This record gives sequence, C-alpha cells and structure tokens, in this order.
Amino acid sequence: MYSDFDREIGEERVEQERQARIRAASAALKAEGREECDCGATISAARRRVYPSATRCLECQQIAEKEAYLR
Repeated sequence: MYSDFDREIGEERVEQERQARIRAASAALKAEGREECDCGATISAARRRVYPSATRCLECQQIAEKEAYLR
C-alpha cells in the first residue's frame, strides 16, 4: 500500500514528465522546417507559415497520418 508521500512523489513525477513533453512539443513547433518534402514537392509557404516545423508537403503528411491512424 502506498503512503500519501509516495502518492505525492508519483504525482509530482507525472507532472514533471507532462511539462517536459509540453516543452518538447513547443520546441518542435518552433523548430525550422524545410522548404522541400522528401517526395520532391515544395512545401507551400502557407503551410510553413502555419506550421513552421513542417517537413512534409500536405499530401505526404495526410498519407503519414492515415498510416499512423490505421496501425
């Protein structure tokens, strides 16, 4: 059985991990993307403006998301 102290330590660790994931996601959004996708297409200026860290064109991103969803 866990004590209140153990529970507090666990909750604190969960919060620290959550904050670390938020910081990592924020940094990824601010990271510089690319102008060209792996498929050779140019990543549109509008996409790069909305999502500066984009590394895929819209079409390739949609394919990647569908594949990830179907797993």
